[in-house]
Amino acid sequence: MTDLHMLTTVDNPYDPVTQWDEWFTYDAAQGYHTPGLLARITITSDELSEADQDIARENAIDEIIRENSLGIFKKVRVNPENVRR
Repeated sequence: MTDLHMLTTVDNPYDPVTQWDEWFTYDAAQGYHTPGLLARITITSDELSEADQDIARENAIDEIIRENSLGIFKKVRVNPENVRR
C-alpha cells in the first residue's frame, strides 16, 4: 500500500481523518473550503480503480501544495489504521 495523504491548512488544529466534523467546521468557518478545492483540482472518474483514484487525489494535493501562494496548505500523512473504506 502506498502512503495516503490529506490536504489541510497550517492553522487547523483538528485531524482531518480522526476529527473530520471539527476539522470541516473549522475549515469552512475560515473560508478555506479545502474539500471543494481538492474536488475541483482532482482529475478522476468513476471508471478508475480505487488505487487510481488515490493517485489522482495525491496528484491534486501535490499540485495545490506546489501552487500554494498564500502558504496556508499542507500535506499530512494518513495513518492507514484510521482510514475507513
